[in-house]
Amino acid sequence: MAIAAGQQESSVGIGGAAGNDEVQVVEFLIGEDKFAVNLFDVREIVEASKITPLPHASSYIRGIIDLRGEITTIVDLRHLLRIKKAGDNNSEDLRFIVLDESVTDGKTGVVVDEVTSVLTVAVADIDQNSHGAGDESYILGVIKKEVGERGESKKELVIWIDICGLIKQAGGISQ
Repeated sequence: MAIAAGQQESSVGIGGAAGNDEVQVVEFLIGEDKFAVNLFDVREIVEASKITPLPHASSYIRGIIDLRGEITTIVDLRHLLRIKKAGDNNSEDLRFIVLDESVTDGKTGVVVDEVTSVLTVAVADIDQNSHGAGDESYILGVIKKEVGERGESKKELVIWIDICGLIKQAGGISQ
């Protein structure tokens, strides 16, 4: 399974480069937690394949894969976000979100448990005041996503992260 994203310049800010009232994001799971990244930071989403470990690599680098003839570095997003690993994690369901090269220093992907959807979110449904502590927080906001059937709707919270800033802060990827 591969989902290709449009080749548009990355815009991390709310509303995008054109000042729209909506933002498009890729929603995914790590454990039971829901996260999202900007759609235009994503090149494609692929099923997980065998990762070859890199000796002496940073602890957040899971290894490398051969993605259609291109060596791609795989980053462990769970490690970067400091999320504890669940005991029943099934590696068969993992996905790689391959990032667009215009937003990283090289061919880079992040491993996630499951990609759930591509969302178009109204800016009004994003709480920008819910950032993490400090200037080095890479939480762009919290998306309030409406779920449920008629009459029983409720809000789910999805943490919108600046994936490129997070990887650069951790030390980046050089290939």
